[in-house]
Amino acid sequence: MYIFLNGRVVKEAEACISVYDHGFLYGDGIYETMRSYGGVVFMLDRHLERLARSASLIRLTCPDRKFLRDAVYETMEYNGLSDAYVRVTVSRGKGKIGLDPRLCKEPTVVIITEGFREYPGSYYQKGTELIMARTRRNLAEALDPSIKSLNFLNNILAKTEAIEKGAYEAVMLNRDGYIAEGTVSNIFFVRDERVCTPSRETGILEGITREVTIRVAGNNGIAVTEGMFVPEDIFAAQEVFLTNTTGEVMPVSRFEHKSYRVGPISRHLHELYRNEVSRYLEEAKKSGR
Repeated sequence: MYIFLNGRVVKEAEACISVYDHGFLYGDGIYETMRSYGGVVFMLDRHLERLARSASLIRLTCPDRKFLRDAVYETMEYNGLSDAYVRVTVSRGKGKIGLDPRLCKEPTVVIITEGFREYPGSYYQKGTELIMARTRRNLAEALDPSIKSLNFLNNILAKTEAIEKGAYEAVMLNRDGYIAEGTVSNIFFVRDERVCTPSRETGILEGITREVTIRVAGNNGIAVTEGMFVPEDIFAAQEVFLTNTTGEVMPVSRFEHKSYRVGPISRHLHELYRNEVSRYLEEAKKSGR
């Protein structure tokens, strides 16, 4: 496997960063996860735009989008990949021990591309299981949820709870007890034919798959309500589903004590999402990506 590291593609064994890198020492950095279909990275520019926003919010110097776009495709080509998982990481870089970001002179840029491993078909046919995490979502006033940060311990603790209970994902509440998001996903539910999802005011990272799902739903006459919801709202729902880059639109069969069917709206939205992916790929190929 080949990795992009600081301006060049190297073999995985050579892709080493310093133990003094502040991404390693302090989680001081940002990242984006993407998915490539047939050699085209879906919503690449939108992901790089969000990466640039995260960089700006933590005052981190980040390579420009053209550089990163070219580097992503270069790395995929080195690895001979078409359907791929793509991760772009930018850390503060190497510097002496200490929190002062000025200790780091240059950021560290890493791009990893791996062959995409499809999720089990049962996840879409039968649904996945969720639990309610005891771990609360980070306070938005303490850590801006718009920053897709390397500091992921909050989510890891919640994910550990899910693993310990044999569940696929954990749903996190915010400080005030409102539903926020999963550890690596946004959550939607359907109640009385109405699709609902937590709003940004709950302290979520606004997922790009969430954004696409809301858009394609609206374009096809399915209104989505963004708001402040409590667990009881989901327990009263008829359908629940998750969205994220790699899993797309994934139905839920159980949340704590409540079981759900994999219903028609969840299935329809997954179909609409895949149609949007196909449309995007067609346009990208016509324009040479």
